[in-house]
Amino acid sequence: MLGKEIQDALNNQIKNEYFASYTYLSMAAHCESINLRGFAKWLRKQSSEELEHAMKLFDYVIDRDAQIVLQAIEKPQTKYKSLTDMFQQVLDQEREVTGMINKLYEKAINENDHATAVELHWFIREQVEEEKNATEILDKLKFAGDNSSAILLLDSQLGQRA
Repeated sequence: MLGKEIQDALNNQIKNEYFASYTYLSMAAHCESINLRGFAKWLRKQSSEELEHAMKLFDYVIDRDAQIVLQAIEKPQTKYKSLTDMFQQVLDQEREVTGMINKLYEKAINENDHATAVELHWFIREQVEEEKNATEILDKLKFAGDNSSAILLLDSQLGQRA
């Protein structure tokens, strides 16, 4: 069984993963509204992945015979100055989630909850990939600047995401 502090921290992280999903979905809606379907597809996939992360934690809490306490999710931003600004927010959000996961891991280690620490290894590895992907897209957007041809090419590439 999980300790109360770890249980509460995991429930909070479930909320954080849902908020990340909601944020990506809002970004996808924005991209749809400006006819950048490739960006929208990539962001929808990100939203789905964040839901999977939340459910992975959800199932773990249940497997440990602990209590799920779902929390309110705040409204995400709906307007963005530019794609570059949006993907800077993607990277910032992923870095913030990395920090949250690291704190959870540290809490698990400090409480000698080795099972939770092992479970969080997957999330730690996942965050490395998430930050890398966000950084690569952001770098390409910065390089493209206002070049609409480059933006459309990137849109096409992001639309290929499986």
